[in-house]
Amino acid sequence: MLRGKKILLGVCGSIAAYKSALLIRLLVKSGADVKVVMTSAAHDFISPLTLSTLSKNPTFSSFTNGENGEWNNHVDLGLWADLILIAPLSANTLAKLSNGICDNLLSVIYLSARCPVLLAPAMDLDMYKHPATVSNLEKVISFGNIILDAEHGELASGLIGQGRMAEPEHIIEFIESFITEKGPLRGKKVLVTAGPTFEAIDPVRFIGNHSSGKMGYALAEEAANLGASVVLVSGPSNQRIDHPMVKVEQVTSAWEMLEVCNTHYSKTDISIFAAAVADYRPEVMAEQKIKKSSETMVVELVKNPDIAAELGKIKTASQFNVGFALETENERQNATEKLKKKNFDMIVLNSLQDEGAGFSGDRNKVSIIDNNNIVMDFELKDKVEVAKDILQAILTRYEN
Repeated sequence: MLRGKKILLGVCGSIAAYKSALLIRLLVKSGADVKVVMTSAAHDFISPLTLSTLSKNPTFSSFTNGENGEWNNHVDLGLWADLILIAPLSANTLAKLSNGICDNLLSVIYLSARCPVLLAPAMDLDMYKHPATVSNLEKVISFGNIILDAEHGELASGLIGQGRMAEPEHIIEFIESFITEKGPLRGKKVLVTAGPTFEAIDPVRFIGNHSSGKMGYALAEEAANLGASVVLVSGPSNQRIDHPMVKVEQVTSAWEMLEVCNTHYSKTDISIFAAAVADYRPEVMAEQKIKKSSETMVVELVKNPDIAAELGKIKTASQFNVGFALETENERQNATEKLKKKNFDMIVLNSLQDEGAGFSGDRNKVSIIDNNNIVMDFELKDKVEVAKDILQAILTRYEN
């Protein structure tokens, strides 16, 4: 759900800081990239080494880094984040945020941030209900920040009441819901095809290709992270996806993929045809395993249906279709011809010119061409990042 999301976690001086360790583990397990900023008081409750180890990133707490005096750029940290989460938020830091006091790295990052800010207070019940705290909470809410209310329970003082930091599991659930509800594709239905198709020769042999499905699965997850309801139609693949907004339909052959896509297409807003569908299939599938009886074997092949082209014929003005092209010569010319022929609004041109790009690998290098002949070229990137680039390009064109 949070795969690829950049979350900056602020940790303040509170006994609840021990929960930050579990919170980081859950964020990382969900696929988020986490960086931690601690206030000086937080060091009394949990060690930077613990948080660095769990987040797999350095932990920041001051304006300079170590003995070499290297500057920790608060602007860069603030702009890096897709979301700032301060948990636990102490009464002291709350007072600073509400009044624009920036005497430590965390408060300066807060004032530099352009992303959503979530605040999870933790303090004793009398502190939480004090008029000063209530006023400060109202002020930060008026700034557009979101408060994750403290929970009721036993407090470090021995008292029982409201003041406990929200449990890490509850915070994760809230973030996932928040990202989905605020996503630019909220309410949209997206169809994604992924992986190869296998065309049977006999019960044990098939014609296929080296597609791993990684690109299609990354696209499905990113579309869901942007709020879309996604149907992922996948050929045989070892990839797995666990996202509440993604429904996976498993198929084997091109005809099966077309049949499933047909059932969903009329209700789809955006379709992304990332599958590497086999162009041909055996004309006849042998009912029994073919025995090795001669030096050669001839298999008659017939053309498979072109799924993207078939659906392109019935595409309405409100639907947006995106295709993929893997070319080895005359790349842009061939991709542009395919764009027009299949009624795509946009086509993603895969390159095999760079080592590690294309089938099976974790990286890809693409160019995106739209039907206005606008071309966007991208560097070799991890496929998760490529998926983000593609979805952002779709958003730009689809919204217009």
